[in-house]
Amino acid sequence: MTVPSNLIDGRAIAEQLHQETAQRVAALKSRGFAPGLAFVRVGEDPASKVYVGMKEKTCARLGFLSATQVLPATTTEAELLALLHRLNADPQWHGILVQAPLPRHISSSRVFATVLPSKDVDGFHPENVGKLMLGDPSGFVPCTPGGVQELLIRSGVKTDGAEVVVLGRGDIVGKPMTSILCQKGEHANATVTLCHSRTRNISEHCRRADVVIAAMGVAEFLKADMVKPGAVIIDVGVNRVPSPGSRDGTRLVGDVDFARVQPIAGLITPNPGGVGPMTIAMLMRNTVRAAEMATGQ
Repeated sequence: MTVPSNLIDGRAIAEQLHQETAQRVAALKSRGFAPGLAFVRVGEDPASKVYVGMKEKTCARLGFLSATQVLPATTTEAELLALLHRLNADPQWHGILVQAPLPRHISSSRVFATVLPSKDVDGFHPENVGKLMLGDPSGFVPCTPGGVQELLIRSGVKTDGAEVVVLGRGDIVGKPMTSILCQKGEHANATVTLCHSRTRNISEHCRRADVVIAAMGVAEFLKADMVKPGAVIIDVGVNRVPSPGSRDGTRLVGDVDFARVQPIAGLITPNPGGVGPMTIAMLMRNTVRAAEMATGQ
């Protein structure tokens, strides 16, 4: 079976990043340090269990110290914040990741603001969000939009002066993605249009774009007639849709109608195998950087 030549292989690019991170881990260990990443999971959300498990395995492979605190869904916000304060104070943990989603009675924004900015390897603390907006490289960039930028860089996509459409205004992908690509600097300098559920004539915006980054959370939203021939398409979406023939009656699809868009695109990410592996790779890179900063390397 021939693999389409216009696929962006997120797994292969993530592996490049892992190799680079492993070298930095080795340098830390030669000085007697190991990067430490603490995970916190509240409740038994099946997807969260899978995601944290994948991250734990990657930590073990790269030589990180890691541990997961699992709290019951009935945990109060005060109890969770107290745990985060303890992790903040523990020098063996250079990064702290609180897995979303959280139970409804817990404020995500308050939780993200409690993790020290220097340990916020997810890039969600208000200080790191502000640094991203200002183009200050001393902060941590959120892992998924940071991973998308790496995909573009390592696939040879030039964003300088490019028309980029970001579909979705979420705090985790859409807004930070827009901030990253509109900065004045290398691998940015794009003209970015942020589209969302209230945008008029979304198709027209998409059709003029050199790059479309789909992160709306709507299954197969981006159709072939919305894409300019030769455009670069990055699919961030993860959506579960009915699939009567499958084992559990569902299947996962992205925000892009891949089968119909792929023949038109210049480059396109598969889903899975595109953005997902990059998110974990960027988390590991952020954590090793946090360890380097904490240990004076």
